[in-house]
Amino acid sequence: MITVLFFAFFYMMIILSQLLLFNDFYENHKLNKVEQHLAKFASDYTRKDWSSNQLTREILKFMTRNRSQLAIIDMDGKVVVDDPYHMRITQDDGQKMTVSLSLFMTLYGDQFRAANIQKGDRITLLGEVEKRGKENTSVLYPEKIYISDSKVIGEYEGEVSSQVSGTVSNIELPYFKIWNQRQGLLMQALSETFPLSGELKKRLNHMEIQQFPWFESWSGTNNVIILQPLLKNNGELEILFSVTSIQEISDTNDALREFYIYLGIGGFLLILILSLFFSKIVTKPLIALNQMAKRMLNFDFTAVSPIRQKDELGSLSNSMLLMSQKLDSALSDLKDANVKLLEDIEQKQRLEVLQQSFFANASHELKTPLSIVKSFAEGLQDGVNVNKREHYMSVIIEEAGKMEMLIKDMLDLARLESGTIVLRKRMFLLSELVEKVADKLVYLLKEKELEIIVVPVNELHVLADQEWMEQVIINLIMNAIRHAEEGSVISIEIHSDTSTNLYVDNIGENIPDDQLNLIWERFYRGEPSRSRKTGGTGLGLSIAGQILGMHGFDYEVENLQNGVRFIIHFSN
Repeated sequence: MITVLFFAFFYMMIILSQLLLFNDFYENHKLNKVEQHLAKFASDYTRKDWSSNQLTREILKFMTRNRSQLAIIDMDGKVVVDDPYHMRITQDDGQKMTVSLSLFMTLYGDQFRAANIQKGDRITLLGEVEKRGKENTSVLYPEKIYISDSKVIGEYEGEVSSQVSGTVSNIELPYFKIWNQRQGLLMQALSETFPLSGELKKRLNHMEIQQFPWFESWSGTNNVIILQPLLKNNGELEILFSVTSIQEISDTNDALREFYIYLGIGGFLLILILSLFFSKIVTKPLIALNQMAKRMLNFDFTAVSPIRQKDELGSLSNSMLLMSQKLDSALSDLKDANVKLLEDIEQKQRLEVLQQSFFANASHELKTPLSIVKSFAEGLQDGVNVNKREHYMSVIIEEAGKMEMLIKDMLDLARLESGTIVLRKRMFLLSELVEKVADKLVYLLKEKELEIIVVPVNELHVLADQEWMEQVIINLIMNAIRHAEEGSVISIEIHSDTSTNLYVDNIGENIPDDQLNLIWERFYRGEPSRSRKTGGTGLGLSIAGQILGMHGFDYEVENLQNGVRFIIHFSN
């Protein structure tokens, strides 16, 4: 709408300027142009020695260029230069006469052009003869022309003063396409202007250019007469008499007013269409940019696409695209950082819980043997029966061993969790390591009448730290021994294919499904009462999990129909 109003205002300014100022502007422009050309003509006329034919051509050039009439006259209004549109005839007695054609062609131009008079044609003319100039040359103003083939031009029926016959020796006519019908009115303007008033003569004698309006009653047109005085080299004063019509300015302006009504309607429609078109060109990318901004406001950067324009809007869309990509990347990094932070917080909370649980469990595990040791030591101090001293001593030694084993496991677990241990990996066979561990635990097996069977199937060497893996095997077998039924078999199978898997099975009670993932926690015991009758510190499986985690091996536990299976996946 702003664009439409702007163009409408601009258009109204043009219309008002044309209605109020165009007449005066165009009239001043045209008259100033005529005055400039008239001054140049006067300067050339006084400086250059033009021949009669050349002077005629210059006058014709002036009239054609300015669409004005021009005559060179003296102070009395007599023409001192032949009519530019004329012809010369040679009479039978050899005398030459000039025939003025401007007024005649104004009256009978169509007939004259149809006659097509050429040089050498014999004609007879009826009209008035005028003597002109110091040479007293004769100029004929024709009223009727008879051509040799009986053609007649003109309709004058009155009496004439002269009849001249002869042959056309020269003829000067305008191009018919630029013929000005007003050229014949020059004579009428001369007759109405002269004789000059005393004041006008005085100004002309002072070489002042005179300009005044003249209304031609015959055609009803407005004109402007310009008098340009010029001083000849011989000291004589002549006048360039110019008649310029300004009627066409008024007529043109009237026509333009009507034309501007239609032009205004068409122009307004065109302005409206162009405004809508260009507004759409501008607003369409702006709407797209706004939609992009709204999506970015909702942290949606997936649908952002650049506008394919090589201008400020295209540059803005590219900047928004780059910004969205960077924001998307930054938000993605921030999300990852938040996830990691949450994981770290959860891990920290879990570690705090585990730490509290660890200290609680450790204190609980140490409290019982310490209490036993203290009470039995006090009994020895108080001097118990000699027969009981051996029993007291054995109990103290047993409980001290349990505390020693617990502290050792706690230290091992702390070392493993510290991340300072360097693994010394080498290739070895698991079956050999299992046999070695079984030999060490032979007395524990005899106490519960258990038997270990090792079954290797396509066994391959594994790459690991053998000392730490021995600790893992010990902990798994001891756990299997503690929870196995008396007189049962502990089966250890080793299967190798693309990787090696170790299976440790025992026969006994199943682990509740909701506790399968808890057995790897520190101090976890399956018994609700946390009874210590099965022995152990509750750290063995946690230590085994830490060692396997350092190696990058996967491990799991599952219930069998009549027992429990521990599985270790060794990656080759």
